[in-house]
Amino acid sequence: MTKRNQAVGGYGERCAVRHLIETGLRPVAQNWRCRSGEIDIIAWDGPVLAFCEVKTRRNADFGTPAEAVVPSKARRLRRLAAEWLATTGTNADEIRFDVISVLLPGTGRAHVEHLRGAF
Repeated sequence: MTKRNQAVGGYGERCAVRHLIETGLRPVAQNWRCRSGEIDIIAWDGPVLAFCEVKTRRNADFGTPAEAVVPSKARRLRRLAAEWLATTGTNADEIRFDVISVLLPGTGRAHVEHLRGAF
């Protein structure tokens, strides 16, 4: 991954966190890593624990950012969520998996779309 792509991804994640906070969610972890991979954002939405995958794109020439979350990525995020829960000892009555799509126009504010329960 190039430094430019890392910068775009980092900016997208900051936009996603800001959006989550503005809509009442409470982030508890960001960029949690283990041997199996990484979870972008973990946040409480009231009593529900949301595991969020953030996808950022500069344009939609190759599809929307959310379309980049393919079934194999969803399976990996489910496994990572189970590992995070076991590692941290966190108990949640309900969990869900969200996708936060961030599209960066050439100028102006980023467009953030939060797909709750995406998979």
